[in-house]
Parts: sequence; structure tokens; C-alpha cells
Amino acid sequence: MIWNEETECISRKEMEELQLANLKRVVEHAYNCVPFYRKKFDEIGLKPEHIQTLRDIEKIPYTTKEDLRENYPFRLFACPMKKIIRLHASSGTTGKPVVVGYTRRDLENWTECVARIIVAAGGRDDDLAQIVFGYGLFTGGFGLHYGLERVGITVLPMSSGNSERQLMMMQDFGSTIVVGTPSYVLYLSEVAEEMGLKKEDFRLRLGLFGGEGHTVSMRAELEERWGILATENYGLTEITGPGVAGECIYQEGMHINEDHFYPEIIDPDTGQTREYGEEGELVLTTLTKEGIPMLRYRTRDITVLTQEPCKCGRTNARMAKVRGRTDDMLIIKGVNVFPSQIEDILVGMEGVGPHYQIVVRKKGYIDDVEVMVEFVDQTLVDNFRALKLLEEKVRNRLRSVLQIDVRVKLVEPKTLERFTGKARRVIDLRNKE
Repeated sequence: MIWNEETECISRKEMEELQLANLKRVVEHAYNCVPFYRKKFDEIGLKPEHIQTLRDIEKIPYTTKEDLRENYPFRLFACPMKKIIRLHASSGTTGKPVVVGYTRRDLENWTECVARIIVAAGGRDDDLAQIVFGYGLFTGGFGLHYGLERVGITVLPMSSGNSERQLMMMQDFGSTIVVGTPSYVLYLSEVAEEMGLKKEDFRLRLGLFGGEGHTVSMRAELEERWGILATENYGLTEITGPGVAGECIYQEGMHINEDHFYPEIIDPDTGQTREYGEEGELVLTTLTKEGIPMLRYRTRDITVLTQEPCKCGRTNARMAKVRGRTDDMLIIKGVNVFPSQIEDILVGMEGVGPHYQIVVRKKGYIDDVEVMVEFVDQTLVDNFRALKLLEEKVRNRLRSVLQIDVRVKLVEPKTLERFTGKARRVIDLRNKE
């Protein structure tokens, strides 16, 4: 099933014509209504009428998260506050949050985009979806909520936390879809196990996961523990929230809602545009946003784009799973390492659980990394030799894949912190010790 066949199955030529028309409109809107963009354009002699082709987007300067923070809270808004009917903000842990505003039309478009990714993942109007995202300023809860309702799905807005109650409601109400971060839903499976519940005791069939990326191994773990199809969707507060892209039932990349978001891939070091099929940093331009248009926003997410049609029939460009971020990449002994690589290794290993933490310290001029991971066999607590053998096995596996040596520390089951929201896997102590 396709939610909006007219747009999701459009020809490449028609899509590009639509994108160009929307791009011209949003550039003019940003230039005329946002002093920040007018100043950036004027500094390089760029005018809205200079944008005549899609390739001309490369003339536009990039926008960064720092730009949003420096213009906190409302100076990037392109509409008067009387037209802004919703505010959201990022869940960042440092400095001022990133604040975004939505007009009524923005909310309509957001709902439409989320409805598309829900149906692509297999959501149906006879489903009951339990949202275990936190509500509030975080865009995940509200974003999926309204998209689910648009499809006709019954919504159970549980929010996050109170895990035993989550499971009781999930079982009693017969929830068929779970919506949340993969790490929290994985944790819920552990709580269910402790309560003596099995996946057969639930009716779940589909997971709509966002708020954080997850590896193929983590997906396999989720699907095995819950007996579901685990799909990933992508979004970020600065652009709109969830609804930028999402996987269909074939799980071969996330379909981008290209009529609303124009994607580019750039070299993260030089800023030069790369071609489809080449890995690089994802840059997004909002094509229909009224409240706070974003022109060439650097997401810091590393991925690959393809325009190859999907088996599901959709023709929109797809993005691969985010491999990492340019700003959480660890440089260890000259080697670039992303936490997602470490997750992919650990989740698939026998003897250790899916929960881990990476502690980064500075030793001299290089990063020193310790990976803490839980062993799953409680009987190993008093078996020092067996623990050392398992630790060495994990260390060797990490070394063979990462091509560097990292320290490994095995900890008892249920030792590492569980998260109801985005999992904080990396503890960076480089500037704190």
C-alpha cells in the first residue's frame, strides 16, 4: 500500500520540476523574511532570482546548528509569531536548545510526511500503535502521533517510562505497533522477560523506530526478541522532526519525502558536493517550510543516497542507514571510528548483551577508548578465567574489524544505564579529567 501514490511514485523528471518550483519559492521566502539569510546572501552577492536550476542550490551557503543557537530563540523564524501555532526544541544537552516553529500549513505537511512513512513500513488503519517516545518539546512523540491518526490508526500515547505499565497496557490493549527509540524498546523486552512474559504474549507485529539510529544487528535483535518487523525512520528537529525519510517493508533504505526536503551529499571536510552513490554528509533543504525554512542545513550525519527505484514501487530517493556522525566520530590512533561500528560488532556476539557504553579519555594527544559491555551469563560472576576469555574474545573481534586495539571491560547484567529516550552510548571525558 502507498499513502500518496501521485507523489511517492512520481517520475524523476516530474519530481525535479516540483523541487525546483518549491526551491525557488522557499529561497525567496527566506531571503525576504529572515534577516540571517538576507545577510548571508548579500555578503556573497546572491539573489533569489539567481536560483534557476536545482544545481544552483550549491551557490547557497550552508546553515549549521551553531547558526540556530546563535539566533536563539526566534530570530530565524520567517513568520510573525501570530502565525506560529507550535514550538518544539531539540533535546541537546549542551548550550541553548535549537528552537523551531510551525505554522498550520507546516503541521499539515509534517502529518502528511509521517503518514507516508507509516504506510510504507506497513501500518494499517486497523492497527493500534503504542507510542513510547517522550512527549513534550521532543518532536518524536507528537510527530508520529498525528501521522498515525492521519492514517486512521488507533493511538495509545503512553509516552516514555514506567516500563511495567507499558507492558501491561501493550498486552491488555493488544498493541500491534510500537513507536519509540530502539534502545528503549529493547530494554522493554528485558523487562518483559523479567516479568515472565514472552513475545507470544503480545500482538506486536511492527516497530517504527527513530530518535536514534540502530545497526542491522540491533534490528535483528529487536525482531527476534519481539517477533516484529523493525523499521527505521529519520528526521531531525531542525528540519521538521520525524517524517523526513522512512523505510518501507523491504528495509532497503529510507525513502525521502523529496517534495518537502531536498537532499544533498557533501564531503564533510571540503564542503564539495558528492554524487549519488558516494558516501558523505547529508545536507537538507526544506522546500515547503513556512515557519523556519532551512537552506542547506548540515546534518552531520554520514550516509549514502540512491535514486534507484525500490521494489515497493516508490521512486523517491532513498538514504542508507546513518553510518555515524561527523561530530561523534572518534579518531583513535589515526583511525576514524564511529560508535555504530562498535554496536554492530557487539550486538551480534554470543555471550554479551546488546547494551554497551563507550568511555573516551585523552592520553597524551590521542583518544583512549574503553568499551563496557554486559555479559549475559550470570554464572560467570565468580568465574574469573571464563570472564577473561570472553573479554579477550570481544577485544579481538573489535580489533579485527576496527583495525585498532581498544580496552574492553565486562560488567554484570543490568549494570549499564537503560534509557527511555535517546541512548547516550558515549561518555566523553577528554576535556573533563
